[in-house]
Amino acid sequence: MHRRTAIRNLALIIGGAALLPACMQEKGKATVALKNVDINAEQETLVGDIAETIIPKTNTPGAKDLDLHLFVLKMLDDCYKKEEQQSFMTGMAQFTDAVKKKYNKTFADLPVKQREEMLLGIEADKDPKSTALPKELKTFYGIIKGQTVNGYTNSKYFMTKQVVYELVPGRYNARFPYKQKQSA
Repeated sequence: MHRRTAIRNLALIIGGAALLPACMQEKGKATVALKNVDINAEQETLVGDIAETIIPKTNTPGAKDLDLHLFVLKMLDDCYKKEEQQSFMTGMAQFTDAVKKKYNKTFADLPVKQREEMLLGIEADKDPKSTALPKELKTFYGIIKGQTVNGYTNSKYFMTKQVVYELVPGRYNARFPYKQKQSA
């Protein structure tokens, strides 16, 4: 066997082995591994779109740029009780149905104005005794909003670029203006 042929074949085998895991990923499966909650790719995208509507990309990174939707799902899986997780999943289905009923489109297909309108409508119904919206839908939105804000305010970007922490007691300013005391 020739050396060049052997090197070329070896490069093809290594390249194929590197690409194999990407090709084996199931279509429609979520990118984050969860133990207690079963989320598919479409539901993960919905959570990402809602999080991006809450914290949109401007001159600062948005929720999707910081992967806050994955943070929301991981916190839901690890930190919430089984009843709250079930309520979240039921609320997600109710949210999808409500969007489809109101706009005859999916949330991903809506323009930003209508996305904001939908979320503000849920937020406006804060009374827990109100029957206008199902309890599970309010729980779903509350978890997404709370964990999105929590994830943003605890993100590396926010803690290093937005909130610049100075160790107590602060900086020493040797050129601070002062008035000299008059002698008597």
